Amino acid sequence: MFSSVWVALGLSLTCTSALSLISPAWFQTPTFSFGILTYCSWPQGNSWNQSCATFSSLEDIPDFAWKVSAVMLLGGWLLLAFNAIFLLSWAVAPKGLCPRRNSVPMPGVQAVAATAMIMGLLVFPIGLASSFVKEVCEASSMYHGGKCRLGWGYMTAILNAVLASLLPIISWPHRTKVQGRTIIFSRATERIILVPEMNK
Repeated sequence: MFSSVWVALGLSLTCTSALSLISPAWFQTPTFSFGILTYCSWPQGNSWNQSCATFSSLEDIPDFAWKVSAVMLLGGWLLLAFNAIFLLSWAVAPKGLCPRRNSVPMPGVQAVAATAMIMGLLVFPIGLASSFVKEVCEASSMYHGGKCRLGWGYMTAILNAVLASLLPIISWPHRTKVQGRTIIFSRATERIILVPEMNK
């Protein structure tokens, strides 16, 4: 059961991360919004009539810090997607093929994905000092949005990165020593395993 919950969490985290990456709602004004890969504009008071565009390559992204952030976020998302697909195949595989069902495989990949995503989110606001953003947000600078307000896309990306960083921590079994025995509590199987300590 734990593996099914873990797979569901991994897949949903991958999907919401993809949604936040393609969202143009990272920073917004009343007539313009932009994200890491897309931007939209619309007439004043008519947000239903949007005209959106995508940065089709790294050369189109207006600032170097923004480019670095895009590479880190996309790399983190690819690792997260790879891990989710691997978890799905691990969960549906017959028990004979996966003998170690009591622990989640590859928590390190998810930890690296979370680290890349967090670093990308920290680097992105440096790009607020670019001429593209200054034209839209007017008084913007590094880590200051000027007249732009924070949008739901950036907040979702932050939440996804935090959740992605917590999942590997939960998956590792916890060990403690009591009177010459090692006690391993595995959340994956919800049981305590006593291992006798070997003296040399």
